[in-house]
Amino acid sequence: MAHRNPDQQKIKHILDTSKRIAVVGLSDNPSRTSYQISSQMQQAGYEIIPVNPVVDEVLGVKAVKRLQDIDGPVDIVNVFRRSEFLPEVARDVLDIEAGTFWAQLGVSHDEVPAILKEKNINIVMDSCIKVEYQMTR
Repeated sequence: MAHRNPDQQKIKHILDTSKRIAVVGLSDNPSRTSYQISSQMQQAGYEIIPVNPVVDEVLGVKAVKRLQDIDGPVDIVNVFRRSEFLPEVARDVLDIEAGTFWAQLGVSHDEVPAILKEKNINIVMDSCIKVEYQMTR
């Protein structure tokens, strides 16, 4: 059975109760979608944690190489990587026990729900966090 994203009420709850978003694949290039969306989410009041092994800093925040390098809890892991990398990121999400795994628009993988099923982790795939945020305001 194919994965179904949470309904709008649940997505609103996720966004209303979350504060820290780790962004896997966040680029330091302002013309990239990951940068633009993360910048807008930062302006909306979320703490953005760049996760990218090839950049030092994005949006004024020191980047970490991997999710496991983040100090403290993470509410949402927002993924800007190609679909084939999602199972690997999902396993990393298990390691840090983030509340929500979120893959951006056009990005999904059938293995993710099976990987995350043991924990009570919300799964949103093929969905833009900025668009969902705007729809819930």
